[in-house]
Amino acid sequence: MAKKRVSVMNTAFRDGFQSVYGARVRTADFLPALEAAKAAGFTHFEAGGGARFQSLYLYCQEDAFDMMDAFRATVGPEANLQTLARGVSVVGLDSQCSDVIDLHARLFKRHGMTTIRNFDALNDVRNLAFSGRCIANAGLRHEVVVTLMELPPGCEGAHAAEDYVAVLESILDDGVPFHSVCFKDASGTVVPNKAYDTIRLARRRLGDDVHIRLHTHETAGVSVSVYLAALEAGVDGIDLAMAPVSGGTSQPDWIVMWHALRGTEFDLGLDPDRVLEAEEVFKTCMRDYFLPPEATAVEPLTPYSPMPGGALTANSQMMRDAGTLDRLPTVIRAMGEVVRRGGFGTSVTPVSQFYFQQAYNNVIFGPWQRIAEGYGRMVLGYFGRTPVPPDPEVVRRASEQLSLEPTTRNPREIDDENPKKSLAHHRARLVERGLEPSDEALFIVSCLGDKGLAFLEGERPDGVRKVVRTERPGGGTGGGGRTGVDTGSGAGSRGEASEGAYRVRLGGRDYDVVLADGQATVNGRVYDYTMSERTAAAGASSGTPADESASRATATGGAAAAAGSARETVRADLAGQVKRIVVHVGDAIAAGDVVVLVEALKMEIELRSPVAGTVTRIRVHPEERVEAGDILLELA
Repeated sequence: MAKKRVSVMNTAFRDGFQSVYGARVRTADFLPALEAAKAAGFTHFEAGGGARFQSLYLYCQEDAFDMMDAFRATVGPEANLQTLARGVSVVGLDSQCSDVIDLHARLFKRHGMTTIRNFDALNDVRNLAFSGRCIANAGLRHEVVVTLMELPPGCEGAHAAEDYVAVLESILDDGVPFHSVCFKDASGTVVPNKAYDTIRLARRRLGDDVHIRLHTHETAGVSVSVYLAALEAGVDGIDLAMAPVSGGTSQPDWIVMWHALRGTEFDLGLDPDRVLEAEEVFKTCMRDYFLPPEATAVEPLTPYSPMPGGALTANSQMMRDAGTLDRLPTVIRAMGEVVRRGGFGTSVTPVSQFYFQQAYNNVIFGPWQRIAEGYGRMVLGYFGRTPVPPDPEVVRRASEQLSLEPTTRNPREIDDENPKKSLAHHRARLVERGLEPSDEALFIVSCLGDKGLAFLEGERPDGVRKVVRTERPGGGTGGGGRTGVDTGSGAGSRGEASEGAYRVRLGGRDYDVVLADGQATVNGRVYDYTMSERTAAAGASSGTPADESASRATATGGAAAAAGSARETVRADLAGQVKRIVVHVGDAIAAGDVVVLVEALKMEIELRSPVAGTVTRIRVHPEERVEAGDILLELA
């Protein structure tokens, strides 16, 4: 009896990268592995979209459209190349106007894509309808999505199999054009019996001719059993990855799934030995990339707080940069309440990021004291309808803090009325900067704003994390060697002429410091440095990173500071990058006034003064990195 062939999409080069490396992978590094995967027989690849669009500009010094072109050139003209889109948010975190949504589809078609998997975290069909029509009109295959997750224990009222089929019914009623249907579980929390029931009901509704897929992650440890249940229920396709980006926060490995299906009626259609050969090439390609330990593990907390694998490592990496990684378990635990009170939107981007940001705020600042902007706009209705109404008290706080009224309007129509989201506005910004307003440039700026403009003007930040091995003073790497993480360009080559690697304790905090070739890598961040004898005046400094930054900013407040001694200091209550200093030397401020805006965890966060006084000295400057506890201002 012939076995049933299971359609497999290889997610290693998009979701695998996002789930394991926070999407920070350079194109040239993975192309040999992609070529090996093609040689092994894979013909369907996830090739971009989602965080792999943003990350290339923000961290990898690359253009995502160039990456897509290289991807197509490597696999040839026949492969099915699929990208991920977030409905009205396309490939960003904010919702977009109609022109940008349409441009997204046309550009991705232009740059070699075949299929766009299109989802909405709230399962609001209004957010899928227009974007789906744009995808189909551009000549692409539209894979429409119903997003899934399991509710945290003790929660009920949404995310039953019948709820998902009701969403599917709404898609059919609206007439959204689609070529296939995917049930997407980004958090990996859906249990096997719910996957079985959902696929069985969907198959009954759609008939045998519609291609149905299931997507999940291994984060909660049940992905293989979920796929087995879905296959028994009649699913046509599943998503699998390859080592070293399989398992853990990613999809299960092709080899693991092949092994689970041995002796069954299902066949994955490839030679496992050839897949293993491709995985060895892939491991070689990625050997210098920093592999976060949390990316390779099954996390038992996931069913209690549905954090998607694709978001977990991106957030943990940002917390690692900020020196707050020790708070990650507390933040994850705090997500359960945030999900429940937020209306049970599916934990997938951008809603998963909103959940994490709000949980982070609740842990750092106190429960519900600060409403994260994205979370607040979601509960107020600006991203669409949540599956159940959000908690009224949370809605009230969000309305007060964001100065926005709740709405039930179509998010796209709201954005169409916002001139700052229009392509005309983005074109004017490009022309003002002397930049060519190509379709690609317009889309980059629409999704990335000021950071997109900075990229187009030549600012290419390097946030790729690679392992760098350095020597201790005296030479030799062997047992005396030390491994660090390099986020700068040329990672992997800075071990030459090493000046040493140290653990430095300052102010009760530990810093891993590598001094090499005129650069200092401090907790994974790279700085240029010089060394000289300290002067008597320098001896007054406390020696903390904040004081070092202050020495670079004396022009902003040194004269005023000399006029009188400060009686109070204002310190950062979280780590981040300074985006804007709101106050000036000589300003009188009240307790609770905003003094500095920092960017952390993809949020712009207001830092406030706990006391009143007059600003005598500003100790930071824009674009500077500050850690929790660093001094921002001195007051008299």
